This record gives sequence, structure tokens and C-alpha cells, in this order.
Amino acid sequence: MTIRAITPSDYPAVLSLWNNEIGNKRVTAENIAAHYERMQDDPRYRTFVAERDGETVGFITSVESLAVGFEVGFLHITGLAVKTALHNQGIGTALLQYLEVLAKEKGIYGIFLNSGNQRRAAHEFYKKRGYDPGSICFGKSGINPN
Repeated sequence: MTIRAITPSDYPAVLSLWNNEIGNKRVTAENIAAHYERMQDDPRYRTFVAERDGETVGFITSVESLAVGFEVGFLHITGLAVKTALHNQGIGTALLQYLEVLAKEKGIYGIFLNSGNQRRAAHEFYKKRGYDPGSICFGKSGINPN
């Protein structure tokens, strides 16, 4: 398995992961390229894919942020998915570890993520890898419906 930066040829597989594994239908064939191209121009955003036998089988995407009290910043994982048929084969763990190494090299304070309440198996996955469910995330959608 190889972990590498996302390329346009990965977009169809990553779109399928966003839609089918995470359940995010806002990522579409019409907008995925524009979003990743815009993110590519900003070094705070990073997306990596896991490739096995020439097939994109997982991804992780993050944004580096600053906040008061976090002098060196933190990473927010905004998406992580692996094909369901390939769960429990170390792919998700490898993606997390890859991002953790990058964060450590940059001197990042910590890594945070949100996971939908319904994604119980994902919660257990994160807990087993040292991620603490120490807060509740609130969100408000539809502020700008365009």
C-alpha cells in the first residue's frame, strides 16, 4: 500500500468514499475537482490517498489551523474514509499515522476531528488509536444556501 497526495485521477474514487462511506452527498462530481484544486493552492489543506494495487481505497483530508492558546497550531481532520470491504486491514490506521508524522514534523500541537453521532464504529476506531472523545461538536448549516 502507498500513501500519497491526492491527484485528479483519484477524484472519482474519493467522491465515492465521501458519498458512500461517510454519507456526505454535498461532495459531487460537479464540485469535487474545484474544491480540491482550490485547496491545493493553500498549503494549510492536505489530502492524502491510500492506494493498493493501483486502486484508491481510502483518503484523509485535513486543514491546519491557529487558535488562541495553540501557539503552534493544530490539525483538523475533515474527512477520513476507507472502502467498507477493506476495513480492519490497517488502511485507516496507516492514513492516521501518516498525518500524525507530518504533524509531528511541523511541530503541530494536536489533531482533532469530528465524527457523526451515527458512526459508532468510527468512534471506536478513533478511540483505539488514542483519540479522546473530549468534546461535543455543534454545527449550523444553511447559513448561505448557495
